[in-house]
Amino acid sequence: MPATALPASGDQPAREPRAVKTCDASGMAEIHRMFRAGFGEGPALVDGVAEGDTAHADVVGDHLALLSAGLHAHHEGEDTMLWETLESRAPSCTGHVERMKAQHAQMLVHLGALDAALPAWRASGRSTDAAGVTAALGGINAALAMHLPDEEHVIVPVMEVTLTPKEVDALGEHGRKATPKGKTFQQLGAILAAQPDGGEAWQRKHLPAPVRLIWRLVGRPKYEANRSELVGDVRP
Repeated sequence: MPATALPASGDQPAREPRAVKTCDASGMAEIHRMFRAGFGEGPALVDGVAEGDTAHADVVGDHLALLSAGLHAHHEGEDTMLWETLESRAPSCTGHVERMKAQHAQMLVHLGALDAALPAWRASGRSTDAAGVTAALGGINAALAMHLPDEEHVIVPVMEVTLTPKEVDALGEHGRKATPKGKTFQQLGAILAAQPDGGEAWQRKHLPAPVRLIWRLVGRPKYEANRSELVGDVRP
């Protein structure tokens, strides 16, 4: 696919008269909402676990591990399937891409800290072990606050004038394949809950009618049961 003419800064190419939209990359912001919401409530969820309550710590820890796996996969997909493509087709975006790579590297440090801290806390439920989890979440949330709006502002518009629908779909599929077995409804529920309208528009956009029915009859009850276990002891 030939390179598309972009502004010198690579910023907001959709405003360039010659830039023709080739795909819909709004799914990037939709998934970002889940990460903002999920990691954002993480410190409160950890704080809501009573001292030594290993059963609750395991539920919260499992939830945080799912979020971590999702963000690892999301960034891995961009690192392996997006950056080189953008640099080759939109050379003026190279500076932005390099910044994204640096932000991913910093995020990886915080995700690694979370992954390392979770097992001990899940096994003990003790506040001394929770401290490492909370510290890692603080780093993740600070990094997300910088990275996600930056990516949505300078990368998504470039994606929408350089990528094909098939390429955007492949990024989404990469993330979906990373969902651990048995966690599909948990993750789907988190995505839906993070959307401004509670996920109704997202369902109509992404899920065929039979799948929407399965979600209503099977998926949503399972998701809500998990949420009840997850947040039941969170302090007001």
